Amino acid sequence: MSTDLNIEESNSSAAAIRPPVVAGQWYPDQPEMLAQIVDTLLNQANPVDGQPLGLVVPHAGYIFSGAVAASGFRQLRDGDYQLAVIIAADHRPPLSQPIAVWAKGGFETPLGTVPVDEALAEALIAADPRIHFDPAAHLNEHPIEIELPFLQRVCPNCRIIPILMSSPNEETVEALTKALLTVLPDQGTVVIASSDLAHYPKFEDAFRVDQTTLAAIETGRMAEVRATIARLMAEGVPNLKTCACGLGPILVTMGVAAGRGADTTTVLHYANSGHSPRGNADKVVGYGAVMMWRYQPLSLTFEQQQYLLKLARATIAGYLQSAAIPNLPPVDPALLRRAGAFVTLRSAEKQPYDRPKAQSSTTRSIDEPTLKLRGCMGHIPANLPLYQVVQNTAVSAATADPRLPPITIEALDDVVIEISILSPLERITQIEEIEIGHHGLLISQGERRGLLLPEVAEHAGWSRRTFLEQLCRKAQLPPHAWQEGADLYRFTTLKFKEQK
Repeated sequence: MSTDLNIEESNSSAAAIRPPVVAGQWYPDQPEMLAQIVDTLLNQANPVDGQPLGLVVPHAGYIFSGAVAASGFRQLRDGDYQLAVIIAADHRPPLSQPIAVWAKGGFETPLGTVPVDEALAEALIAADPRIHFDPAAHLNEHPIEIELPFLQRVCPNCRIIPILMSSPNEETVEALTKALLTVLPDQGTVVIASSDLAHYPKFEDAFRVDQTTLAAIETGRMAEVRATIARLMAEGVPNLKTCACGLGPILVTMGVAAGRGADTTTVLHYANSGHSPRGNADKVVGYGAVMMWRYQPLSLTFEQQQYLLKLARATIAGYLQSAAIPNLPPVDPALLRRAGAFVTLRSAEKQPYDRPKAQSSTTRSIDEPTLKLRGCMGHIPANLPLYQVVQNTAVSAATADPRLPPITIEALDDVVIEISILSPLERITQIEEIEIGHHGLLISQGERRGLLLPEVAEHAGWSRRTFLEQLCRKAQLPPHAWQEGADLYRFTTLKFKEQK
């Protein structure tokens, strides 16, 4: 395809079609092959609960970062999006102006042309003098183009506003954030930051740096992201050139998403080029997919709760009789919502409460003081329909809790079933962010993870510090690991149980 564009004529929408420049190099230039590859990657990605207001996705060749990018774009498939604002940092000679918008025509890919929302692009340019229509700046840049085939497959009717930034300085970030919040419609819009992560350290260093950067992004605090990246760059990691080439776009996306109501940030997927068979483990680039969204607390009616409890019991009984989980999909759409959950099984035989012993699993909770624990297992990520999570964890609690013997079909009648539905994990950095009796905690460091449900600390009468120390024991970590680099998350639960 030709890459010629008459800039002098670019004020004409018909003339301002930006041709692809990396098709056939970074991704296929044959439409059928491209559609097949993108669809395969999207179908392999896990959907999660929530509709994105903001995304961070990588922009390398599809063989390196395609699966990570698909994890982000997959979340748009079931939404009603009409507009995608795609922001990238310039990778070529510096822009002549701080912010360059392609405001006419569209971007062409082998799958067709993605039209620009010209009215909104013009309104954006009018909103701040630092924002300019600069098609020449976009001609040889790949970070926006590389995202478009994914967008075309999940949102075929989406229009775009393509934006390049020259600098992540606070003035430019604030200017673009305010302008976007001024002009964007309230509904049907997603803001997308096109950015890779660590550039060129060895595999192990990139993994550590990228996990730290993603943890900072997941806090939702822009100042935390800036401070974390400044600290990482000051460490002198060999061959680390940047922690995020699109830092400015990431910060703008965070700010716009928060301004439009996002209160939760979720890391969806991570990989680096060293994971690819064509990668070099001594010199890698990191890739992360992140979603910013508004959490809608899950509220279930009494009837819906009773349905899930009956479903758990029927599933356990069916599995104990046939060694297969019965297929019992509900009609109620509320039970198709994706969420994590725990299922706890107890019998009427009383058992004194004991402090938790160290466990290797992240999916086992602690006995309550009044009933004998018969099994407790959970599924943490919100990537499966709620009813399916309840079925799977009910069977696991009955048959696969390694602390306890499996439940028999004869003993099932004496068991009380309790379900705890998890809110999204929220990363925390201060002990004061924990409310005893309200928050459960998850800790993660390296390969070790541990989780305690909210009622554990309340029943035991623990302080926040004791709660954290016991959480570390659960994960088989030193008792002060929560102060020494471990990742800490809080969550709440919607809990209900059978009445017998």
